[in-house]
Amino acid sequence: MTKPRYLTKSRFKLGVECPVKVFYTAKPKEYKDQKIEDAFLEALAEGGFQVGELAKYKYPNGIDIETLDYDEALATTNKELEKDKATIYEAAIKYQDLFIKVDILSKSNRHIDLIEVKAKSYAIKDLSKDPFLTAKGLINTSWAPYLYDIAFQYYVASKAFPDKVIIPKLLLVDKTKHAITDGLNQKFKIINNNGRKQAVLNGELTADDLRNELLIEINVQQYIDQIYQTPITYANVDRTFEEHIQFLSDLYKKDQRADICISKACKSCEFRADTEDEKAGLKSGFKECWSINQSWTEEDFQSQSVFDIWNARTQDLINAGKIKIHDFTQADFIPKSPSKNTKCGLQRSDRQWLQVQKAQDKDNTAYIDRDGLRREINSWKYPLHFIDFETAMVAIPFNKGMRPYEQIAFQFSHHIAHKDGTIEHANQFIYNEPGKFPNFKFIQALKQALTIHEGTIFRYATHENTVLNKVLEQVRNSQEDILNKQEITNFILSITQQKDDRGKLVHVGERNMIDMLELVENYYYHPYMKGSNSIKQVLPAVLNSSEFLKNKYSKPIYGSNSGIKSLNFTDHVWVEFEANGLVQDPYKKLPDLYQGYSNEELDELKLFSDETSLANGGAAMTAYARMQFAEMSELERQELTKALLKYCELDTFAMVMIYEAFANFVAK
Repeated sequence: MTKPRYLTKSRFKLGVECPVKVFYTAKPKEYKDQKIEDAFLEALAEGGFQVGELAKYKYPNGIDIETLDYDEALATTNKELEKDKATIYEAAIKYQDLFIKVDILSKSNRHIDLIEVKAKSYAIKDLSKDPFLTAKGLINTSWAPYLYDIAFQYYVASKAFPDKVIIPKLLLVDKTKHAITDGLNQKFKIINNNGRKQAVLNGELTADDLRNELLIEINVQQYIDQIYQTPITYANVDRTFEEHIQFLSDLYKKDQRADICISKACKSCEFRADTEDEKAGLKSGFKECWSINQSWTEEDFQSQSVFDIWNARTQDLINAGKIKIHDFTQADFIPKSPSKNTKCGLQRSDRQWLQVQKAQDKDNTAYIDRDGLRREINSWKYPLHFIDFETAMVAIPFNKGMRPYEQIAFQFSHHIAHKDGTIEHANQFIYNEPGKFPNFKFIQALKQALTIHEGTIFRYATHENTVLNKVLEQVRNSQEDILNKQEITNFILSITQQKDDRGKLVHVGERNMIDMLELVENYYYHPYMKGSNSIKQVLPAVLNSSEFLKNKYSKPIYGSNSGIKSLNFTDHVWVEFEANGLVQDPYKKLPDLYQGYSNEELDELKLFSDETSLANGGAAMTAYARMQFAEMSELERQELTKALLKYCELDTFAMVMIYEAFANFVAK
């Protein structure tokens, strides 16, 4: 018997992003889907499993429909709905060729509450502003996926039960609340139940655990009404919400591909296959779209395009027909307004054009502003300190008094470079004990590491500064008897900077950390970096452009008795060469932090979308979440800890190698 082709809410959400995706998602054995397992990883890292389980205690005594069989799920749901009152978890509802599973359905006579549970945080800071809407009264893009999701469920339920009053709700994590008991976080563990991951209660929930509710229920009817009244435009055709549903349903039922329209959204398309995937017989939906719409050949896919240009106005360029690298001229990168970059060095438009020029000229040499780097280096005080943090944010707090999505700093690495050229991996910290809040131990250890010597401190990007400011807030607000509380406060203030709500700089510590990302953006570019300034892209580029680094680190001096002190490596060689003569990416030599996924793939996951400052670190965050919530043996915990230590050590040693290359460039 042929399985019915229902348009589910997940397929509908894809079809709102891009209708063509509905065609690809119907063929999981044919097209590579990079996001097939991402939902699990995101739920693990964010705490989505735990939030989903906690939500059931807000609507207790419900029936849980666990079957994956559509007909069985529908039959069980309909039987429950014959009752005057019913609470159903994963309720199944069908209308024509549309099928949904509702996180929580609560029925009372003619009223049915549809409750979509999300681990996303919600907090109203300004009562005059609606977080779901922009200043112009439009649906906020950060909330749109959630609102369109519940809007689709509302549509199906309203059609399936026209005689009922359907009330659509989002159940979100309330960041204004705080836990009033310790250990709530650890009362939800993730287990493997016949191949399905799920959260289960570990122990029991007390009345106090539930008294200060961490979840907030929002009636979203007004936003759904607005969505229904707003056309959805695709391929220059406007459709109502209902028409778009029918359009997607027809495409899926008939197994047809929608007309292809390219846009900046193609850059993040999940239907991509790499060389290994293609060898295994999987297709790339992205390639098919661009082959059909733009007549691209394999050579075009190997060349740079608008998607590779750093910080570009991608959609504007696509609209202007500027897509391939040879389409661009310098006039395409004239800034609309003066740059806010007050430092010397490359401005954004200069850097963009430099990238394009080198690609057009097939110039694979590095751009180095030696004068600019020399000015910077001459201002530094030795010994130099390089630090990197690994952090997480979980929905359900660890301790009494903590709020959801508190900043958790569980690991750091610290390298020192002395003026005589000596380098050492001087310190590291990791706290992997389940259910314990690590931040105060973390900051004590960091203070001890960085105050033994004076000297300039380096971070890469804004993350470390953001984390320390959050920890400062926690230290100030904590009711704990924190050892040397004022000294810790002064220490954090001395190495950080703070901005007000408008982004104006209001404090700069006397030993404020230097951002190496800014050094790269201002003074260095290599074509191997393409449009990324991530340290994981910059390091291989620097290694390939520095003969000094190639010679030094092709020998087993790292972690050797006579070489560079390391806390996790022994006689390690960082520079090894591929068959094409390029230096192998050192990050690819690290142990995986999650089985079946490379660290690079995990870092690309958009985890912790509530906090835009956390752009990378997905691998470490996911590993930490596993140690906190998943079933794990002590041996597995030890091995994962060892891998995390190596991972973080390379992050700070990468900064050291970039510094060494820059210093060597200047010395020439």
